[in-house]
Amino acid sequence: MKTIPREQIIRWMQTENLWWKKPHRINGQYYKMRKRAYFSSLMQLINESSIKRAVLLMGPRRVGKTVMIHHAIQQLINDGMDPSRICYLSVDHPLYNGCGLQALLDLFATAGKVDLFSEKAYIFFDEIQYLKDWEIHLKILVDTYPNIKFLASGSAAAALRLKSNESGAGRFTDFLLPPLTFYEYLNLLDKESLICRETDANGFSQTTDIEELNKSFVHYLNFGGYPEVIFSEVIQSDPTRFIKSDIVDKVLLRDLPGLYGIQDIQELNYLFTTLAFNTANEVSLEQLAQSSGVAKNTIKRYMEYLEAAFLVKTVHRIDRNARRFQRANYFKVYLTNPSIRSALFSPVEDHEQAMGALAETGIFSQWFHRDIQLHYARWSQGEVDIVELDHSQKPLWAVEVKWSDRFVDRPSELQNLIGFCNHNGLDEVVVTTKTRSAVTELDGVTVRFVPVGIYCYTVGYDLIQGRKAGRSVR
Repeated sequence: MKTIPREQIIRWMQTENLWWKKPHRINGQYYKMRKRAYFSSLMQLINESSIKRAVLLMGPRRVGKTVMIHHAIQQLINDGMDPSRICYLSVDHPLYNGCGLQALLDLFATAGKVDLFSEKAYIFFDEIQYLKDWEIHLKILVDTYPNIKFLASGSAAAALRLKSNESGAGRFTDFLLPPLTFYEYLNLLDKESLICRETDANGFSQTTDIEELNKSFVHYLNFGGYPEVIFSEVIQSDPTRFIKSDIVDKVLLRDLPGLYGIQDIQELNYLFTTLAFNTANEVSLEQLAQSSGVAKNTIKRYMEYLEAAFLVKTVHRIDRNARRFQRANYFKVYLTNPSIRSALFSPVEDHEQAMGALAETGIFSQWFHRDIQLHYARWSQGEVDIVELDHSQKPLWAVEVKWSDRFVDRPSELQNLIGFCNHNGLDEVVVTTKTRSAVTELDGVTVRFVPVGIYCYTVGYDLIQGRKAGRSVR
């Protein structure tokens, strides 16, 4: 049996790195794509040379990590970097099986005739999670080659972050690329004319046409999380084929079993489908165990895996006093990308009952890039959908999510929300609506009514601009 010669691997490496030959440009399909709004923030980390750290680009499948890497490569070339000293490696390619990071680096040095110890270079390892003990080897490379800037990407975000914290302390900088925010969605589709740049007195963006904005928002919830989907009517006509088969199934059937050795894939698939249908609704381990016939401890592990693959996010419950329960029997699970629900079941129209939960899921998805403590509050008399706690477990702000204008005219029906605010020292609160904006005061609490689409746009825009989450989004 013949072994794959070293020259064959180098030839593939040259194919992956087209910019080594003239014209010094990335693959045309990437070159034509528009940059995501997070691109500038990532380039700042790539260009940071004073601190010797690798950048760890994390995020779910098909949100644009590989595209962003290639855009970064083109930017480096445009800025004057020698193209032969920029290397991209798709670690999960079969030709690289059995090659460690050091071996891949040596192959690059041979192919590009680069002196790794004296010349500045940039190395991009794509889908690194499939390489065993990658975090140990990457840390060694960072320490060994001070002239090289390393970036590694992966789709198992939580697993990557865990290993980054355990083995790469002080050597890795995490960068989380979420599904498209509503701000990015409008920006990429050239629909920002629906938004007025001038904010209102409370710091929220405004719209020129709330009905048209809501049409875009509903479309975003159904199809808007993946850059590839928003530009393709063919995919939108059959989202199951793309999102379920090409994204969800690959994670459930390939990624998770490969990374964690899961045996019963059918159990995992059933659990995920159940959680997706119940996105933004409260569930319990007891309910999930009874409905699936799976042991609670197994469900806990499966949920950890689903979070590791960046498919869901678990949000824990607090009581009226903002205290966590000793036993986390009840919790909410949100899809990190609301459009997964429409792919698994069917697109939701704005008048359907499911829109409330989907709108709440959409709001949570805007926040997932930020590492903050989001909870929901529930007690015998009421509930608050979103509460951020500080490190001392004190509420910083709260939001009640409604896909309805009803409470603008009937604010007295929000007494449980107002009671929570008074009980925890919050002097203002946001209540989302479908179309209307207003401000009123109840029992010393300022209530700001904001359309859901405006709220989501403002959160996404502020976070992209590096602004702190101030009054405008709280």
